[in-house]
Amino acid sequence: MSARKLLFVCIENSNRSQMAEAFARIHGGAAVESYSSGSRPSGIVNPKAIASMAEIGYDLSKHGSKSLQEIPDVEYDAVVTMGCGDACPFVKAKHRDDWQIPDPKHLPPDEFRKIRDLIESKIKTLLSEMQ
Repeated sequence: MSARKLLFVCIENSNRSQMAEAFARIHGGAAVESYSSGSRPSGIVNPKAIASMAEIGYDLSKHGSKSLQEIPDVEYDAVVTMGCGDACPFVKAKHRDDWQIPDPKHLPPDEFRKIRDLIESKIKTLLSEMQ
C-alpha cells in the first residue's frame, strides 16, 4: 500500500501547518507523506515554532514556508485547514477537514506549547482514523 498523502494549510505556512506536517511525519512514519503550505506564505518558519518543536526533539528549521503552487499536484488523502478560512478548492482531496486552531504567532511560550500539543493530539487522532 502506498503512503497516505496529507496536506496541512494555513495562511502564512509558518506555525500551525508546519507543526502539523512535522507531527504527521513523526507519528506517521513511512506510512505518510506529509506536506504543508500557505495561501499567502510568509516565506519563513516562525522562530517560536522552531523553538517549540526543538523542545520535543524535532528540527523544524529544515522546513520552508511554501505556497499552494509549490506542493505536489496530486490527490491528497486528507487536506486539513487550520481554522484560517482557507478553503483550497483547487487542491484535490479524498477528505477535507477544518481544525479551528488559534494562531499562536503572538502567544507567549507556555500558550504556544498548548497549541503545539493540541496539533499533535489532532494529528494522532487523524492518523488513527485513517488506518
